[in-house]
Amino acid sequence: MAAPASPLSHDAIVQTSWQRCRAFGLDHQSTPAFDQLPAAGIARLLDSHHSLVQTTHQEVLPYYENILSNSNCLIMLADNQGQVLTSWGTQRFIEPNLARGFQAGASWMERSSGTNAIGTALACEQAVHIEHDEHFLKANRFMTGSAAPIFDAERKVIAVLDVSSDSYLPPSHTLGMVKMMSQTVENRLILNLFHGQHFQLTFNTGLNNLDSQWAGLLIFDESGQVLSANRRADNLLGVRLSRVSVESLFKVSLLELINQPEGLPFALQTSGRNRFQCLLKRPKQAPVQARVFVAEDKPASASAISLNTLHFGDSRVEKAVRQAERLLEKDIPLLIHGETGVGKEVFVKALHQASSRSKQAFIAVNCAAIPAELVESELFGYEKGAFTGANQKGSIGLIRKADKGTLFLDEIGDMPLPTQARLLRVLQERCVQPVGSSELFPVDLRIISATNRSLREQVQLGRFREDLYYRIGGLTLELPPLRERSDKQALFKRLWEQHREPTQWAGLSPEVLELFEKHPWPGNLRQVSSVMQVALAMAEEQPVRPEHLPDDFFVDLEMEPVETAAPLGLDLNDVDALNRELKAAGGNISHLARRLGVSRNTLYKRLRQIGN
Repeated sequence: MAAPASPLSHDAIVQTSWQRCRAFGLDHQSTPAFDQLPAAGIARLLDSHHSLVQTTHQEVLPYYENILSNSNCLIMLADNQGQVLTSWGTQRFIEPNLARGFQAGASWMERSSGTNAIGTALACEQAVHIEHDEHFLKANRFMTGSAAPIFDAERKVIAVLDVSSDSYLPPSHTLGMVKMMSQTVENRLILNLFHGQHFQLTFNTGLNNLDSQWAGLLIFDESGQVLSANRRADNLLGVRLSRVSVESLFKVSLLELINQPEGLPFALQTSGRNRFQCLLKRPKQAPVQARVFVAEDKPASASAISLNTLHFGDSRVEKAVRQAERLLEKDIPLLIHGETGVGKEVFVKALHQASSRSKQAFIAVNCAAIPAELVESELFGYEKGAFTGANQKGSIGLIRKADKGTLFLDEIGDMPLPTQARLLRVLQERCVQPVGSSELFPVDLRIISATNRSLREQVQLGRFREDLYYRIGGLTLELPPLRERSDKQALFKRLWEQHREPTQWAGLSPEVLELFEKHPWPGNLRQVSSVMQVALAMAEEQPVRPEHLPDDFFVDLEMEPVETAAPLGLDLNDVDALNRELKAAGGNISHLARRLGVSRNTLYKRLRQIGN
């Protein structure tokens, strides 16, 4: 699956959209074309998206009737070409001369309709809110709109949901709502695809949000292979889920997992030491016969985590551990700084386990993963009916869930400024005021923050409050990137031990260890873990060799530009010619593989056969 691009800021979205519109030859006075399909084309369009339309209409919209209660509100569903499939709500606010643009078959792509919620959401593949004057074409400035793309299991955009009106729509609510709606559609499409034929695992950070559309969703078969997952599952587990084993994601055997009582919450821990509340749903068909086997236990050292197991001789990591230990029971806030993937959450979880709060809740919040308009309600909780789409029972919020325990605020640099002000008040008064409530609730917790940004620079740029910066940064601990650590080899072997199966004893080949040592590892420990899991799955019980590594691993090792010369017409069975060309390439496998027009793995395998 392709990694998603980094989210753009709202201003950047609008500016780049306007640039595209000018490149398309549009100006502010242009008339929207909409590129309306003929009747036969509309019939084919609706037929090809019948399942999507039915799922949205019958299984999603009933849960969002409060949107339709706004008489000036229109919900539109369009395909990935911006072509309207259907709509719900009122069209009374639409300018009569533009009515054709809101009918099935009309296209809202930017090239024909300028900047607009549907077309711009498709162009940048992220949720957007377009105000009246942000539309490039003046003809469209009678409305505002929020839209969010809908992704399939392969993370490809298949459609977009839009909420439009001629009234002011507060982005904080409508953008969050349209994101929730699109996520709900994605979840239902996954569930409907498999029709209850396989195991369904729902998981989230707490019991109160297990039934939320923001819960992680996994579909896996009786062998434990993950068949499908939603984007929320990717975010919660920190990996892209595609044909991996569910046993590699959680510290549980398949037999133990599928024998969990259906409908009753239970806890699972990941290999990264995160803990989730889960619900299991079994296949609707004939019950799967559980395989009875006795799994060999891995050595305790492979799974145990403590402050002393976070480093293997690197002086910078050891210094951070020792400093953190001295402040373990002190009321001095910690700020962990380091690149994405260096293990900030693992570090904080180890601190929690070593402290007197270890028996209490550990709540980890990725401030960058929660939609900005939902951060406050997620953190501070809300009263029932506090805003459109609020759970009728209300929510106590993540801060109160961490009462008596530890609250870990990861990527705190991405927290919106209004939320920063409310968090500062919590830190000062040790009380939480839910959204829509006048009541204060006392909390006793330790807050540890982490960021991959320079918060000092964010303060200077006006993107982070100076008073909050000094409040959370009593002591800043720096975790170095993997490429700068002096204990890399020990780390690689540790991760091999952590991810291997009980029958995998062959280890890592010298060639792989050499490649690992040379690699820049931009994704740090998180990337190593992902590469290691793939390599072990491919190697099975053999030593892990270069041909077992994923192709993406080699991309970061490329130092020379891509060759444009024609591929060599070389027979891979010609041993002498192959060795001659390898010598001419200076032993550079990647360079030679490109010249031959084959993958690196194919070339590695052939060279190994020659060597044998």
